[in-house]
Amino acid sequence: MKNNPKLGLFVSLFVLVGFPIIFLMISLFTGQWNYLLYSILPSFAAGFTGLMISFKYIKKGTA
Repeated sequence: MKNNPKLGLFVSLFVLVGFPIIFLMISLFTGQWNYLLYSILPSFAAGFTGLMISFKYIKKGTA
């Protein structure tokens, strides 16, 4: 299996930034702010973990 840390970096950034924006739009549309509040912590945990792993592989040079 081939590692692709650049793709991992992109996906991590999308999860870290994109998911909260999507849930912000849903919250604005529905008026229920629980969608945004419940999405922030899991998005941060998944995005930050993926970001750290991607940076490790990019720094290591195993692309």
